[in-house]
Amino acid sequence: MTRTLCGRRLTRGLFASLAFAAALAATETSRADAQTAAADGRHVTASLVAETQNVVAGRPLRLALRQRIESGWHTYWSNPGESGLPTTIDWRLPQGFRAGPIVWPVPERFSVGPVIGYGYEHEVLLPVTIDVPAELRVGATVTLAAHATWLVCSDICIPEEADIALSLPVGATGEADRAWADAFATTLARAPALNPFRTSVGIVGDQFVLNVATGDATYLRDVAFFPLDPGAIDDAAPQQVVADVEGLTVTLGRDTTKPPAAALNGVLVFTDSAVEAGGARRAILIGAAADRPVNGAFTGRGIIAALLLALVGGIVLNLMPCVLPILSVKVLALVEQSHTAPGEARMQGVAYTAGVLASFAVIAAVLIALRAAGAEVGWGFQLQSPLFVGFLIYLLFAVGLNLSDVFSIGSRLAGVGTDLGARPGYAGSFLTGTLATLVATPCTAPFMASAVGFAVTQPWYVSLAVFEALGLGFALPYLAAASSPGLRRFLPKPGIWMVRLKQFLAFPVYGTVVWLVFVLSSEAGESAASIALTGLVMIAFAAWLYDATWSSQGRWRGLAVGVSMAAVFAAFALLALVDSGDRSRATQTAGDSDPLWQPFSRERLDELRGEGKPVFIDFTAAWCITCKLNERIALGDAHVRRGLLDAGVAMLRADWTRRDPEITRELEANGRAGVPLYLFYPKPKLTGQRPSPIILPQILTADSILREVLSN
Repeated sequence: MTRTLCGRRLTRGLFASLAFAAALAATETSRADAQTAAADGRHVTASLVAETQNVVAGRPLRLALRQRIESGWHTYWSNPGESGLPTTIDWRLPQGFRAGPIVWPVPERFSVGPVIGYGYEHEVLLPVTIDVPAELRVGATVTLAAHATWLVCSDICIPEEADIALSLPVGATGEADRAWADAFATTLARAPALNPFRTSVGIVGDQFVLNVATGDATYLRDVAFFPLDPGAIDDAAPQQVVADVEGLTVTLGRDTTKPPAAALNGVLVFTDSAVEAGGARRAILIGAAADRPVNGAFTGRGIIAALLLALVGGIVLNLMPCVLPILSVKVLALVEQSHTAPGEARMQGVAYTAGVLASFAVIAAVLIALRAAGAEVGWGFQLQSPLFVGFLIYLLFAVGLNLSDVFSIGSRLAGVGTDLGARPGYAGSFLTGTLATLVATPCTAPFMASAVGFAVTQPWYVSLAVFEALGLGFALPYLAAASSPGLRRFLPKPGIWMVRLKQFLAFPVYGTVVWLVFVLSSEAGESAASIALTGLVMIAFAAWLYDATWSSQGRWRGLAVGVSMAAVFAAFALLALVDSGDRSRATQTAGDSDPLWQPFSRERLDELRGEGKPVFIDFTAAWCITCKLNERIALGDAHVRRGLLDAGVAMLRADWTRRDPEITRELEANGRAGVPLYLFYPKPKLTGQRPSPIILPQILTADSILREVLSN
């Protein structure tokens, strides 16, 4: 069966390629014949017609491109199918006039060999609504012009084009043009209407299952689904229809060589044979998110792909700015061990890897348990807790003090002088792996998002395997260096430079602390940040007192240790006040004060899409470093801002700094379990259409944003 399916797709692809090549080869000939009559080889005659005999100032005007198509030939719909090109209209209107999208009538289905297409034959009107300015003088004449291009096909395909124009007088009232009023009415009746029925789409194996709650559907005949997005379904696969007393169920084949679409958009057409309906032909727009497959719906091949993506994502995660300072300290310890105890270095690498894998297992277990209990959480969920952020602030501040040699617990290690990266035994390496994992959670690396998004929809054992693959990739570079004498030969010799570099690395750690204080203020308000800063003073005092009295004897040493521990306990006791802070006064994430961005909500998104506007959504969080870098470098770029404004793009920002179930659901609907996520909803090509979102890369550039926006 697999061979048959592949052979069918190969044959269809070959037919499509030959048709497209023939179209390209005929382009120059078609352009030369653009102004000739049908008898000279023109297969479509185009003209511009109006629903009314005149233009009325301030009142929309409905025009249409009329195509008279030679028998045996056809032009194409907005989605041409497996081969072809849709008709386009490049308007040349007077100042103040503005053209809307084409209102595409329901197409017909064509089959040329194994290639399936959607389009029109004989004659078709493609209506367009023109916004007319209010400042027009009655009695004047307005000329409306356009350049139309289309592909017309039979056994071969030929691109054609025409310059068309229509002059209409400006009148005080609109008068219907009797020659075209009925044709417009018939065409608009063939256009799809908004869907009044509850609709859902599921994915079962290699099929979409579309359910439309029409009520008693036993009277519905000739049911057909036309996809609005090319490649959304397997166009050649038969459509299986079940019509019962509850509604319609339409099963559609999908292309299993690529991931399923996030949403299924199209036009559902049927004939209502009930007596009161009189056999009316109806068409409704379908737009519904496709439920992601769960449990066994993914194949073993999908699991292997997720594991590989997680492994690569974990490796890249080492390059994120939140991880480098901690990992660099561990590398300094490796420099020391590679020259003093080569065999020990290998075991330290194993201990570090064990710490990473254990930490990822704990995070995965908590995440799986919370989701099983009904909580809507994702990657980085712990950073949505002010208590955890406060704990991380204290921990990293203590790490910074340790790197600065303010204090050291236990025996001092010559050359490095820090217990963080190189304390005797394997506990230090294990704890370093744990710490590296904790500070890595604010970051997401390329290839991670899809793997983690896949993991949270799977059974617990698959989820755990994906998270452990992520952890293995994260630990792999250090493990490889610690285990390979050949790689260790590239490490420099120990020296005083190691002490200075270690002390320097304290400053990026302090910078991370500052950033986490900002995150805490975003989550729990300014008072929470003040509490955390007070705790830092107590920890600094405890560290100084502990180290200053290290060599003291007797009761003074014991007293100093007691006071230091009391200061640390007091600092952590203050964290209990953090979570009860005034969150209503929490500061907004950077950029939310920007007037270009609107707060995200599902209602606002639906409203903007209902108005036919393109929409860009930035899913972000104050604790997501990747998000902040993208906002600073790409989204804050002046050319990007101007390009989005000029294209009329509505910009929404979904702030996931604090737990938000609505945003979590949107992330999951697009196969993600964390931020960043960038979605672009193109402007619909069909009135009422809801195009599927385009997912942009996690690492943005100005060019990547403008390319997606301007090309759609």
